[in-house]
Parts: sequence; structure tokens; C-alpha cells
Amino acid sequence: MRRLAMLAALCLLPLLAFAQAIQPLPFRDRAEELRFQHLSAELRCPMCQNETLADSNAPIAHDLRRQIFEMMQAGKSDAEIKAYLVDRYSSFVLYKPPVEPQTWLLWFGPLLVLAAGGIVVAVQVRRRSRQAPPVAAIDTEDDW
Repeated sequence: MRRLAMLAALCLLPLLAFAQAIQPLPFRDRAEELRFQHLSAELRCPMCQNETLADSNAPIAHDLRRQIFEMMQAGKSDAEIKAYLVDRYSSFVLYKPPVEPQTWLLWFGPLLVLAAGGIVVAVQVRRRSRQAPPVAAIDTEDDW
């Protein structure tokens, strides 16, 4: 019985990590909470790189969420908060970075890769069609 209790306790131990991940913040009202959620969903975690600040459990994400909350409490606008984070972490921190020369590769890179792939496929198809033997050249005299 004692072993069973220890095993159950060990199985529940990982759940403590999830319980600690929740950081309750003292919002003034529901509108402020929604603003915080919206803003943290628009920003990328600098460490995780493919998660929003709202979804990330990285220590830096916890710190940035706290900092965003404090900036909101100080009366900063969303644009001011984003500008501060962009100054500190570059446009990478924005999930929708502006279209500017520094972000052209980010915005148009996938299209360039797709176009290059299409060109490679077209060249290969054209080469193979030129190398294909003529249909009449196939020996059809062998009757089984």
C-alpha cells in the first residue's frame, strides 16, 4: 500500500510543473485582461521562436509577460509596448512583422523558394521529355 502511494505521488509530480506555469496577474478588469491576452498572443517568445508569449513556458516568456503587465499598469499603449520589445529583440518578436527591407526575406522568402522549386521541376520535365525514346523505336516484333 505504501509503495502504491509513493508511485501515485511520483506520477503526479510532473503535474506540479503545470501548476507552477500559471501566473495569475492582478488585472483591474476584464478588458485589461483581454488586452493583455491579445498582446501576448501577438508577440513571439525570443527563446522558443515558434510560440507566442502566451503559450511559452520559457523563463524569458514569464519575465516578458510580467514586464508587459507592468508596462500596461504604467499606462503604456500597445504600440509603445511593441516598440520597446522590437527595440530590444528586433522585429523577430512580432508574429506579424511589418513589410520593410529588413523583413523582405521573411515575407517573400517562401515565395522565392516555391518559384525556384517550380523552375527546377520544369527544367527536369523538359530534359526528360527530350531524352525520351520515340514511341516508334520500340521493337514490337517479338510476339510471344
